[in-house]
Amino acid sequence: MSETASAPPVDAAADERLRAEIAARLKAGLETEAWPRAETSEMVNEIVARLQHATPEDLDAKLTIAGVTDHTIEADEIEQPCETCMYYLVHRRFCELPELMIPVEPQWSCRLWRI
Repeated sequence: MSETASAPPVDAAADERLRAEIAARLKAGLETEAWPRAETSEMVNEIVARLQHATPEDLDAKLTIAGVTDHTIEADEIEQPCETCMYYLVHRRFCELPELMIPVEPQWSCRLWRI
């Protein structure tokens, strides 16, 4: 029997604490760059590059650059909640975009939303 690499176990309690911290920051008025939405590959690449240069510990910078909101954004008559994004892990309520990797709520949104 061969050994296979496995992902580290999910720490649901840590995810919940961070999700609550993010919610509190957004509710307190953290201004994020929700607009313009990343509608082209060039825009996506620019935002991702900015996220890559942000310090991983700087949560406010990550939230700001990604344009995270605690509500669904509608752009071009399309609602863009996290729960319909290709990076959203439903059972974990988590954004797995490599440059973001944060727990989120289904109704939240960010400008890197993708179908």
